[in-house]
Amino acid sequence: MGDDWWFQDVSFLNLPLYRRLILAIESRGMKPETVAASLIHYAKKYLPLMNKQSSFNNINHVNPGTTVSFPPEADQRTLLEEIVTLLPNKKGVTSPKFLLRLLRIAMVLHASPSCRENLEKRVGAQLDQAVLVDLLIPNMGYSVETLYDVDCVQRILDHFVSLHQETSLSTSPCLVAEGQVLEGTDALTPITMVANLVDGFLAEVAPDVNLKLPKFEVLAATIPDYARPLDDGVYHAIDIYLKAHPWLTDIEREQLCRLMNCQKLSLEASTHAAQNERLPLRVIVQVLFFEQLRLRTSISGWFFVSENLENSQNPSGNLGLPKKNGSCPVDSAQEHAVDVDMRDRVSELEKECSNMKEELQKLVKTKRKWKIFSRKFSFRQKLQPCNSKESCDLKEPESYMNGQPNHEKGYAAQ
Repeated sequence: MGDDWWFQDVSFLNLPLYRRLILAIESRGMKPETVAASLIHYAKKYLPLMNKQSSFNNINHVNPGTTVSFPPEADQRTLLEEIVTLLPNKKGVTSPKFLLRLLRIAMVLHASPSCRENLEKRVGAQLDQAVLVDLLIPNMGYSVETLYDVDCVQRILDHFVSLHQETSLSTSPCLVAEGQVLEGTDALTPITMVANLVDGFLAEVAPDVNLKLPKFEVLAATIPDYARPLDDGVYHAIDIYLKAHPWLTDIEREQLCRLMNCQKLSLEASTHAAQNERLPLRVIVQVLFFEQLRLRTSISGWFFVSENLENSQNPSGNLGLPKKNGSCPVDSAQEHAVDVDMRDRVSELEKECSNMKEELQKLVKTKRKWKIFSRKFSFRQKLQPCNSKESCDLKEPESYMNGQPNHEKGYAAQ
């Protein structure tokens, strides 16, 4: 017989008796996992929203021909608040999925602020174990601006960062010695998982046209820079936000792109960013610059390895003389193979570098053509008000000094 044999029996008790029973068995030393499992079973029986998978709007939806009696909303609110207070404080006893579902129900039933704050702190303590689907909490506020509750996720994330701030700073690769980086990898795993979770959440809420830029920036900047091994996720979210908000100014676009580090983009993300017309020109130039530096470093590293191989095979001039035991042809064949491989790689890198230079030159030429066009357009606009014969005749003597009409001299100057 398992530990859950008594869950169904005690679920028939009313809330006051059930509360007294839980407090009594908890004081007798029952495992927190068993107490939490009993509370989950009790909540699923008397909170109808616990069994709904997706819709939280159709609270009183009943299929035709069926009769289902739900407790009143006030009783459900009281039950929810009581269950939250009875949950064990031990971390990991209740899953984030269950806590986030309780948080959703608390917003629907308009539970007390202390109840919602308690659930947000519990979720924040184990946010690294949460799933993106459960984090997409519909906005239940009175002034519904965005589809999902971004403010709630921000509070949960702030609580997680506050709990892990000391551990994260003490084990940051920028602050520890080289030999201790591997030891701190396990401690950095939770913050790295949360960084991936937040990047995914940003990508989900970015298409919302009502999402303000400051909220997006604050949520993305809450994650420290060292928590992201790569910035591909935040770049993807920024790209979606720029696509959904085309009215952003150039200053706002540059401010938004400061959230990502161009040096931490993968090759695929760098290639996409170099051809992304939604990004500011300065960001594209930075991406191309760092990609060129990366290619140069790779080329120099390969040449360094090849030189070390040659030096190891020929440590001195006397020992480098060809041997007559038949080993020289094998060594020369290996050297030839390595040389051919190195040349192929260098040629590929040179092609990629030349392609990036061509992309950069195209962008610069496009910008110059646009400036020339804007200047011509503004010049013609300035000539339009000159409609009176007297004002135009005043400049004719100066224009005919060189034997050219005034309008021809003007276009020649252009």
